[in-house]
Amino acid sequence: MEKKWEELSPDEKQEAQFQKLLAPKDPEGNDLQFQSPEAEVAYKASINRFKEAVQLKESDRIPVSVFPGWFPILYSGMTPQEAMYDYEKCAAAFKKFVLDFEPDLQWGAVMPGPGKFFEILDYKLYAWPGHGVNPDSGYQCLEDEYMQPHEYDLLITDPSFFFRNFYLPRIFGALEGFTMLPPLTGILEMYGVAFNFIPFGLPPVQNTFKALFEAGAEALKWVTVMGGVNGELASLGFPNILGGFTKAPFDTIGDTLRGTKGIIMDMYRQPDKLLQALQSMTPIMIGMGLGAAQQTGNPVIFMPLHKGADGFMSDEQFKTFYWPTLKAVIEGLIGEGCIPFIAAEGGYNSRLEVIRDLPKGKTVWMFDQTDMVKAKEIVGDTLCLWGNIPSTMLKIGTPEDVKDYAKKLIDTVGKGGGFIMGNGAFFDHAEPENVQAMVDFTKEHGVYK
Repeated sequence: MEKKWEELSPDEKQEAQFQKLLAPKDPEGNDLQFQSPEAEVAYKASINRFKEAVQLKESDRIPVSVFPGWFPILYSGMTPQEAMYDYEKCAAAFKKFVLDFEPDLQWGAVMPGPGKFFEILDYKLYAWPGHGVNPDSGYQCLEDEYMQPHEYDLLITDPSFFFRNFYLPRIFGALEGFTMLPPLTGILEMYGVAFNFIPFGLPPVQNTFKALFEAGAEALKWVTVMGGVNGELASLGFPNILGGFTKAPFDTIGDTLRGTKGIIMDMYRQPDKLLQALQSMTPIMIGMGLGAAQQTGNPVIFMPLHKGADGFMSDEQFKTFYWPTLKAVIEGLIGEGCIPFIAAEGGYNSRLEVIRDLPKGKTVWMFDQTDMVKAKEIVGDTLCLWGNIPSTMLKIGTPEDVKDYAKKLIDTVGKGGGFIMGNGAFFDHAEPENVQAMVDFTKEHGVYK
């Protein structure tokens, strides 16, 4: 008798998830029609290389990918502002980027985001091209204390209520009507139930929902175009390796609720409240990743680490405030067969002994300024390593510089499997010949004998 999903081991669930990637679907849920037999072979070979690397095994060769920031847009000759408002041009730019450089794995065209959507909701958390920053520039986070220090109990007691009634109206001007809504937990019995719905008849609340409907329509328009180019690239043999996104609980609070200054102060002034809040965020972050994987059918969940790098906090603070709940989120995803893809921004040299405490062959770590040889020695038997061609080298180096760096990675970090060649940090500006050198050299010289 076939096992139920809940009866499967994490290994069996991961295998089942990889089988989904090897049998891609189109937007209508039908089997994806590849544009040629060669495209199907290339697609499946890329997925299998990724799978073997995740599981710390050797395949035919080291897989190579390019995770850019705004580079595909600038490479195509358009501005970031154009990419955010002309979805077809944005999709075409990303398609050109993938077809020109031919990486094994691509990460989709959603990064620029839908500019009109942000306008509809009056987004205040970021400035974006043409709205607070130059049309030729990328985003700029407008960090502030969007959660006040005395509001921890609200967040801990009912996170959804806090986000809806307090946080969202502070970062979306069009959602001010949410401040007038009661908690949903008050809708219990017939007596008095109508009082809970009175706010929905008020003009500010109705205006908020009108804005949500308009924003939803725009988001649907945007994702239809971006999903279309991802499907087309898959049919040409280039799989999108990302199925969703979640965050470390510390970053969830520190990035956009309390802000960097706020959360640093909280570690000293109210550590117990911060720890309670981190625990409250943990199942929410697990659910966010699992929900995305279920929606997209892709189990690879991206997790950018923003505040855990060397020097941001002490080793003891990392072990107390950052790692326990991050580890819990990672293990929660692994338990359902997902593959956490963790971007360890900055350096993680002093964290390596700590992060090795994870299940073997279940995660990918994109290292930026971490010593890759040291990482191979300490965590290479546990974690799949990704990286770390420097962004500076891609911009001001030469193809020979890139090849020399890639060769060192292949000869050291690539030994025995468990390695994916790629850039160490997202980049906007690069010389195309340097990006091409990274891809071509790996395909030629990253072959396992």
